Amino acid sequence: MAMELEDKYGAHNYHPLPVVLAKGQGVFMWDVEGKRYFDFLSAYSAVNQGHCHPKITKALIDQVQTLELTSRAFYNNVLGVYEKFITEYFGYQRVLPMNTGAEGDETALKLTRKWAYKVKGVPENQAKIICCENNFHGRTISVISMSTDPQARDDFGPFTPGFITIPYNDLPALEKALQDPNVAGFLVEPIQGEAGVYVPQEGYLKKAYDLCKSNNVLFIADEVQTGIARTGKLLACDWEGFKPDVLILGKALSGGVLPISAVLADDHIMLTIHPGEHGSTFGGNPVAARVAIAALEVIRDEKLAENAQKMGELFRSEVTKINSPFIELVRGKGLLNAIVIKPHNGKSAWDVCLKMRDNGLLAKPTHDHIIRFAPPLVINEAQVREAVAIIKESIKELE
Repeated sequence: MAMELEDKYGAHNYHPLPVVLAKGQGVFMWDVEGKRYFDFLSAYSAVNQGHCHPKITKALIDQVQTLELTSRAFYNNVLGVYEKFITEYFGYQRVLPMNTGAEGDETALKLTRKWAYKVKGVPENQAKIICCENNFHGRTISVISMSTDPQARDDFGPFTPGFITIPYNDLPALEKALQDPNVAGFLVEPIQGEAGVYVPQEGYLKKAYDLCKSNNVLFIADEVQTGIARTGKLLACDWEGFKPDVLILGKALSGGVLPISAVLADDHIMLTIHPGEHGSTFGGNPVAARVAIAALEVIRDEKLAENAQKMGELFRSEVTKINSPFIELVRGKGLLNAIVIKPHNGKSAWDVCLKMRDNGLLAKPTHDHIIRFAPPLVINEAQVREAVAIIKESIKELE
């Protein structure tokens, strides 16, 4: 019935795996018939802290019963506390709170253009932002203007100008693009998640950052999916020891409880935007502020980055041992991993996901031949081994 209702009354802009979920706790979800599944998508890394974490849900309930929304027309007694907490947590001077990851990216684009005109001195309406092929920063018009995915772009033009697209993980291409004096920023995912967990070569990000610095260009890190402990460090950029000029966060900033995103930068960038030039009715609302503080405290106090690193190594090690014609490649960092599936016996990645569902594990294909595996970061060793056994059993059944 639930699937029929969505199909009849909802827009057909998703193609979900056929399972109807009714409950979540920790690393597990249950369907309407009570069957338990390992969640190996984590709502695209929004549920890093595990489903229905008691500390996060308590923060939500307590605040929503006290004061839910003031808009930014007035001050409230929570937002400033959150702004101080998150800026100190990530080491920035300022934060601009928004709701969705796509809004975070749009905010970063506006901020970068504003900085280009007010600080760098780029001529009016000439600012350019470099982005990478196969990126995924959301689905708004400006964001799909950067996309190279036909599915994201077809029949949605005309597109927003001002973007230069280069290959990902290609420093010479970046160096060449940076020669344009009107380039204001380089927007990049430290690991391309939607593209299939494509991890760049070691050193790429830091060298790209250094190239940006030497050309007076802002390095903008979209850590909506890779941030907040997913890759085994607080931020994926932390693996190479540098701080992006502009940091975009979302998803796990709320632990999956509600849409919360944030853009962080220092004064010389953030204070180029003045009252009335950007905003959001719900951005930084009291409930979001309380929830985000709780969500980040859980990451810190439960040492989830360390656990993601340890469990991720175990997961890749165990999956690599599966000898199957279906498995072409295993890659990832922390608990953001993927298996590249080679079609076999007329079966594809979708069939593997259906079989895993039957056996009690939920994951979703991306780009037809890649399955992303990203469980909540609270997963333990016994659960990783049990999940890998399900993956192995499912693949073997299809052989």
